[in-house]
Amino acid sequence: MNLLGEIAPGLPGMEQLRMLLQSGKRPGMAETLDIRLAEVGDGWAVLEATPDSRVYNPLGTVHGGFAATVLDFACGYAVLSKMQAGRTFSTVEIKVAYHRAISDRTGTVRGEGKVVTLGRRAAFTEARLTGRDGTLYASATSSLLITGEAPR
Repeated sequence: MNLLGEIAPGLPGMEQLRMLLQSGKRPGMAETLDIRLAEVGDGWAVLEATPDSRVYNPLGTVHGGFAATVLDFACGYAVLSKMQAGRTFSTVEIKVAYHRAISDRTGTVRGEGKVVTLGRRAAFTEARLTGRDGTLYASATSSLLITGEAPR
């Protein structure tokens, strides 16, 4: 299922993100983890998610994969905001640092991603996962491979 292909075929990435935001639709992983696109701009994106016990690890805190997924979405959507029509990308590497444990008491967290460098074939991003009060829970850097034909 290509959600962007369904709701905004052939449009540049920023327009695809705006259509995604307006429609309220989410890809399957975002539905599963209740990750919501909140804001987009040129080279940046903000997602929100509210963890609960369904994403707990055996130790009684939110599994690191939850934070990593929110941060990966934030990095990817930041890059998508810069893509011309017909260009796509894929995460090659993401490095996540966990600063504080997250629990259901943390409440809604915000993943804010931004493009650091964008080239013809690669993008480099960074993201932060914070609580409503600004507490930093996790951070990430990511490398993404840009594919598809560049417009001539």
